[in-house]
Amino acid sequence: MNNKNIKTVASVPKGSKKSVWAKVNRYKGFYLMFMPVLIFALIFNYLPMFGIVFSVTNYNGIKTPDFVAFENFKRMFFEMPKFWTSFQNTIVISVVKLILTTFFAVVVSLFLNEIINIHFKKVVQTIIYLPHFLSWVVTASLFTLILAPNGYGLVNSFLVQIGVIDANDMIYFLGTSKWWRITYYVINIWKETGWQTVIFMATLAGMNSELYEAASIDGANRWGKMRFITFPALANTILTVLILNLAKVMNLFESVFVLQNDAVLDVSNVLETYIYYQSFNSGAIPNFGYSTAVGVFKSIVGCVLVLICNHWSKKVREGRGIV
Repeated sequence: MNNKNIKTVASVPKGSKKSVWAKVNRYKGFYLMFMPVLIFALIFNYLPMFGIVFSVTNYNGIKTPDFVAFENFKRMFFEMPKFWTSFQNTIVISVVKLILTTFFAVVVSLFLNEIINIHFKKVVQTIIYLPHFLSWVVTASLFTLILAPNGYGLVNSFLVQIGVIDANDMIYFLGTSKWWRITYYVINIWKETGWQTVIFMATLAGMNSELYEAASIDGANRWGKMRFITFPALANTILTVLILNLAKVMNLFESVFVLQNDAVLDVSNVLETYIYYQSFNSGAIPNFGYSTAVGVFKSIVGCVLVLICNHWSKKVREGRGIV
């Protein structure tokens, strides 16, 4: 009996090794489909990481890089005030945008969930989803026309007609520091709210309808059902979405770049646009070593945020009883 058990245990490693290759061979079609994604990630995500070595050099793209140790980082932290302005703008714009888009996505999801007519509900969902599929270049062009500070701008023309502003004092929403961030948040809400409702609508679709029936028996109205059943059911999903998206706050470029201009750089310049201007539009010989150093700092902060968010996400999942 003992010898049989010993034989069985001894044969497990060899059998498990064979079973691994057997599984690989069995699902080779799936691995082949995964290969393009893996190759893409290696080329565009991992291979560029070797460029980190330029962060400790002075390099203009032509001459041989000169090793300068941590001079680029000293310059970044102590000699470049625009760097800290860009860092602050990145945090503020990303966090406020995340909170606003999540809030409006939750509100829209709650109201969509209250629509009884299925056909009308689908039409509304489709309409609010559509802006997400527009590129940011198209979106920027569209809102540049709508918000133009002249008679062709729909918003300014409307404000003049109702007497809010004078025809000679129209607001340049995308060219004034006072209005740029507000305008940016509104455009983001218009473009991304519909798409984010997908997650919350999926959560609501999985709710037990008997809870609403029980609430109706207890005399609860629609507002009571929304307040005590629907919203608490969404609470964990909202927290999870906020935590996971918080890890992406440093990845802010296209939406800002296409809407900003020189007049509003003090409130719109973020780290990625700052790197772009330092590399290609600084008006002097570019120092790709300095730009790389800024990118390394951004990546480190992003990595820390990812680790923190993963930790919080794990806590939330444990609280929900999800392994």
